[in-house]
Amino acid sequence: HIGSNFDDFLQDEGILEESQATAAKRVIAYQIKKAMQKRKITKKEMTERMHMKSRMQLDRLLDPENKSVTLLTLEKAANALGKSLRVQLV
Repeated sequence: HIGSNFDDFLQDEGILEESQATAAKRVIAYQIKKAMQKRKITKKEMTERMHMKSRMQLDRLLDPENKSVTLLTLEKAANALGKSLRVQLV
């Protein structure tokens, strides 16, 4: 792999998409946690704002390793934090 970039290596290994999804989820979870801290919103309050049935659902959203998150859940989180969700292909 001399002379190639890291994305090429990940693609050759067949793990590029999974690696990108993991990185994106880590960033999203971090951003949500930071926004909650900044606004002093507890997990209980966030769960209520998002109209979730249990805090376990919020814990999955905040888990940087859990990539199973829907756009609806992200939209609810953004709205609960007074933010908007923007998704774009680049």
